[in-house]
Amino acid sequence: MAELINYDSFTKEQWKQFYQEARVPMSQESLQQIQAFNDQISLQDVQDIYIPLVYLLSLKLAQFKRWQVVQANFLKKEAHDVPFIIGIAGSVAVGKSTTARLLAVLLQHFFTSERIELITTDGFLYPNKVLEEKGIMDRKGFPESYDMKTLIQFLNDVKAGKPNVEAPTYSHQIYDIVPDQSQIIDRPNVLIVEGINTLQLPSNEQVYVSDFTDFSIYVDANPQLVEQWYLERFKALLDTAFQDPKNYYYPYATGNRDDAIMMAERVWREVDLVNLNEFILPTRSRADLIIHKTNNHLIDRLLLRKY
Repeated sequence: MAELINYDSFTKEQWKQFYQEARVPMSQESLQQIQAFNDQISLQDVQDIYIPLVYLLSLKLAQFKRWQVVQANFLKKEAHDVPFIIGIAGSVAVGKSTTARLLAVLLQHFFTSERIELITTDGFLYPNKVLEEKGIMDRKGFPESYDMKTLIQFLNDVKAGKPNVEAPTYSHQIYDIVPDQSQIIDRPNVLIVEGINTLQLPSNEQVYVSDFTDFSIYVDANPQLVEQWYLERFKALLDTAFQDPKNYYYPYATGNRDDAIMMAERVWREVDLVNLNEFILPTRSRADLIIHKTNNHLIDRLLLRKY
């Protein structure tokens, strides 16, 4: 892992000492329902890593709310609730979704009076038809494949406190935007935004996703490990997709397995790894917290921004 000079680095043993006054409010069975497909996490990791993280976020949230009041008083305006936005970034297959869903569940449990919402930026990908028209279907996931204008407008509306803001819905089963289906975000106190592009600075944008985030997390791992997890996930998808002809992976699941795996290896090498090296990994140093994972998705180190 390249040196990141503006971070304090902690082992899991060091990190868990920062806060252990709360206990994990779930069973292993309920945890399995939260974790992403082919991801792995234990109740011990939740206790050692996520309980201190939730406490840190509670401190950040309290400070954020105090500042809203201070600023409103300075401007001689009435203070209003402004959503606290948490951005979660990282490579495909690294476990962002598990981190996002787990944080949402824990925050809702410990802060019952707060409205916690979660979205993924996958919903702001252009539909496949548009990607094909633009000739960039093979660049799906790259910055130009997202409707950034709509994503930025969505975040601006949420921050402004508008009710019932709509976000498009993406399905990994059909590998496309779901037509005529939206997720409604209605004035949350905390919004978690998960996606590979939450820390990116697209060259053609004047406003960025990160301009709206109040705390950001980058889930990190060695690219060789991420490739392994990506291929393991693909193979696991093949083992289930054959049951549903509408599933995007159905043709691969019912065809020659070796050919399908070779295709996945090519996609990783020519698309996902390129995207990681050129557009995702360079944003790591913009995160407030880096969660570093090693073999079997085990978290071995956390890096917290100093300044």
